Amino acid sequence: MIPMQLSDNIRSFRKERSLTQEQLAEALGVTDGAVYKWEAGLSTPDIRLIMELADLFDTSVDVLLGFEVKDNKRRAAVQRLKDFEHHKDEQGLAEADKLLIRYPNCFEIVYQSAVLYWEFGFMGRDKVLLARSVELMERASLLIAQNTDPEISETSIAFDIAQAYFAMEENEKAIEIYMRNNPRGIINDSIGYILGTRCARPDEAVPYLSRALLRCATSLHRVVVGYFHVYFAKGDFQSAADILQVCLGFFRTLKRPGQNSFLDKTSTELYVRLAAAQLRLGDAAGARESLRTAKRLAEQFDSAPDYSGESVRFISVGRPVTAFDDMGDTAMSSICNRVAAFRDETLTALWDEVSRHE
Repeated sequence: MIPMQLSDNIRSFRKERSLTQEQLAEALGVTDGAVYKWEAGLSTPDIRLIMELADLFDTSVDVLLGFEVKDNKRRAAVQRLKDFEHHKDEQGLAEADKLLIRYPNCFEIVYQSAVLYWEFGFMGRDKVLLARSVELMERASLLIAQNTDPEISETSIAFDIAQAYFAMEENEKAIEIYMRNNPRGIINDSIGYILGTRCARPDEAVPYLSRALLRCATSLHRVVVGYFHVYFAKGDFQSAADILQVCLGFFRTLKRPGQNSFLDKTSTELYVRLAAAQLRLGDAAGARESLRTAKRLAEQFDSAPDYSGESVRFISVGRPVTAFDDMGDTAMSSICNRVAAFRDETLTALWDEVSRHE
């Protein structure tokens, strides 16, 4: 029996793709009236047309028909596969094969089975298992419309496939997939790594590695500031101070000696945060020194601002790269903004003293 959801699903998928009934009819080689009757529930397309509709809408026949599992068997099966993965139990491969026969068009089953094959193929450098993982990942990408996990997407599946090819030492295939699926350079590190280590293409690797390093610095700053505020809110001021030192040390290492860098401006507001934590720890002398360092860096940077990527060591991107921030027009104003944001009278008074009299 055809589920009642079919008519609604045809209409929904058609509208999602901004197709008129006439356009859908033309794509399938049927009349406008046939599509109207399907959506009105007055008639049902034959199985061949249902398969064509599923292919056109990039979904599975099960999803198009609206079949839903009425019990928890499939959910329990997915959990079993995840448990096999967690415990690194290779018996999960046999279980996956059984479930793939029973649920060939279930995204979760297909995807989790692919993950299992990838894991054991990667650990054992088994090209047969890795090839099977690629096959299943490609099938999962066709069923992506069923996916409800926000951490999984067509792009993330493409990454998994590329990693499988990389593990199989098919580096050119891996590079090709990575380059096709690299929005805003999010995997420049992987591309640069493979070009530099596996493909003997160092000149091509450097721009990717350079942009990845700049992204790494930006990412580390966000992570560290996030941790700082978590620790500060919990009253763990020592951890708040320690995590800031990690980022400050990294920035000092990246900066080109004797040259101003946007990293200096970013560091000034980190030193303000460090001073706030040191005050809470009862280390007034340390807080004063942190603010002095922030002031010195700000004056130095503001005398000759340099927001270019070339102000960072190891960076060579082949085209201009400019850093942007929302901390203030100058490094000194960014310090003042950060001090004001804390609304801490002791910190404000200490900064006034350091900025005006030292």
